[in-house]
Amino acid sequence: MRMPLRTLLGIGALGLIIAATLTVVRPQIVSAKAAASADDSLRMPVIDLNGYKNMVAQYHGRPLVVTFWATWCGPCRDEFPMITELAKEYGPQGLVVVGVSLDEDSDMPLVRKFLADTHPGFENYRQKPGIDVDSFYQGVNPDWRGTMPQTDFYARDGHLARYFVGQKSRDAFVQAIRLIMITTDAENRGKGSPSAGN
Repeated sequence: MRMPLRTLLGIGALGLIIAATLTVVRPQIVSAKAAASADDSLRMPVIDLNGYKNMVAQYHGRPLVVTFWATWCGPCRDEFPMITELAKEYGPQGLVVVGVSLDEDSDMPLVRKFLADTHPGFENYRQKPGIDVDSFYQGVNPDWRGTMPQTDFYARDGHLARYFVGQKSRDAFVQAIRLIMITTDAENRGKGSPSAGN
């Protein structure tokens, strides 16, 4: 039994349309899933002063380094990869590192790209938009006036043991990290007030 040419062409065209539809739909679904998981890995919780204090309290009993950074801050961008390396080096020994971005909402595409490029391996928050930034700075560290980068070193008991204002060397970071890791809480308190260090 022979089918007319018109019927064969119609069936062939229908088959091509179905095959093309399946081919086009499948990559869109896969790429949408990939984009969603990439966004999930770069999601940054918003934090205000109370949230910051709760975050610090969450790590009570462990040495903690908090770095405040922004993509518009050149020294922050220069220092961040070094902090990432130190987090990987000292993390297995118990050190916790956390980042807090001070970027605006409009800078979030740059922030996500920066984090995707640097692969910090530690949690990053972002300062809540619209808060009183001076109150935030003062609440984090009474001596901080907003100069960036700002890095705070917390002893195991949760008190601010050291802090850096501005970009510092790797050696300065290593010294401060070792201090909060190897000294007891009483020894840290005995050293006097936190130092801005070099």
